Amino acid sequence: MDHGAMKKISSVFSTLQEKLHKTKVSVGKMSHVCVCVFVFVYLCVCSERSSSDPGVYASPAAAPPAGRERSHMGQLFFEYLLVVSLRKKRNEEGYEPHITYQFPKPDGRGARVPEAYCIISRVACFGLFSKIFDEVEKRRQISKAMIYPFMQSLREAPLPAPGNTVTISSFIPDAGTEIISLTRPVESWLEHVDFRSLFRCLNHEEVLMVFAAVVMERRIIFISEELSTLSQVLHAVTALLYPFVWQHTFISIVPTVLIDVCAAPTPYLLGVQKNMLDLLTDDSDLMIVDLSPGAETKFITRMGDEESLLPAKLKEELLSCLSARKHDASTEELNSLVSEAFLSIFIKTVGHFSHHVKKSGNTRLFHKKSFLKAVEHKSHLNFVKLFIQTQMFDLFIQEEETQPNPNAFFHRKVSEYNERKKKEKMKAGWVRGVVV
Repeated sequence: MDHGAMKKISSVFSTLQEKLHKTKVSVGKMSHVCVCVFVFVYLCVCSERSSSDPGVYASPAAAPPAGRERSHMGQLFFEYLLVVSLRKKRNEEGYEPHITYQFPKPDGRGARVPEAYCIISRVACFGLFSKIFDEVEKRRQISKAMIYPFMQSLREAPLPAPGNTVTISSFIPDAGTEIISLTRPVESWLEHVDFRSLFRCLNHEEVLMVFAAVVMERRIIFISEELSTLSQVLHAVTALLYPFVWQHTFISIVPTVLIDVCAAPTPYLLGVQKNMLDLLTDDSDLMIVDLSPGAETKFITRMGDEESLLPAKLKEELLSCLSARKHDASTEELNSLVSEAFLSIFIKTVGHFSHHVKKSGNTRLFHKKSFLKAVEHKSHLNFVKLFIQTQMFDLFIQEEETQPNPNAFFHRKVSEYNERKKKEKMKAGWVRGVVV
């Protein structure tokens, strides 16, 4: 087994193990199935490999598609399906995670309940994966053997483009052949996000300071007693970055065994329980945010320049927009208002990037110098110069250079903004003409 991958899986379950240990819950009394979605922006290999050569897969079916095959097939729905059971530790209390089933399948060992079905994928389509889990569970109730042909059909189908649908044929005894339609949402970055927790823990100015630090890809730790608060806030913070994606270490709940990650010199977003605060030995070049209600100070430590990183006028506009939100707004209304407000920062500062991605032969290249010269407001220039040095901007541009229209929603929002500006300019010119 790939021990690095197993360590990642183990870390996810460490908190659950602690809770089980405290409450002394027996496996037999636990609920039948626990469903979890894990989305990684990198490939996490969890297949069994031969002991003689760690680079060779023990079963051809377990190996991911080769580069040429993957290119021919297009992007996949998922890389692996894992069933992770909790196994009672020998000679001691508590439980440990154990992979009992995976697809592609290197062996036929049966699974034991409780089970967690984990999809490892490069795309964050939570609603789509939830429907897949429903189909998996429906088949699991009949027989574990029914899962494999369904997952095989799914893996042979190409991942649909945003907004498109793919159909899968699947046979179920006593029900016949079913046609399952799976639609990929046009945009899915807010599917799993609720900004309520973020704004319940921090005021508007504090959220902007956190946002500025995240945009600059710094080391940031969030502290809370509640696991749900850590998870919700960290996912909300990364959603503020859209259309850009956090490219560094992201652990919404850091287990004790991984606390040393906090000493890493590279950027990260980490959630740490408050009772582990004393384990943090290095607070230099670091932002630590206390999400606890009634905390004397929300920032235990920070760099000190967060209030000056964002352009002043854009900060004022953003604060004004956030202040206009209704306190009784629904989750959908709040998500829409907040996401649009923060999206405007990127539209107004780097939204002109597409004019500077030029075709050169068979390739497209981003021209940084002309892009910087074209920054509309000189007050934005310092921010833009810092932001284009980040990995999230670099990866965004790489997508634009190599893929056909990968950020269609952002392009549309930029076009709408430019149209509004054009109309406002024409209206202002008309008013001046009337006055003259």
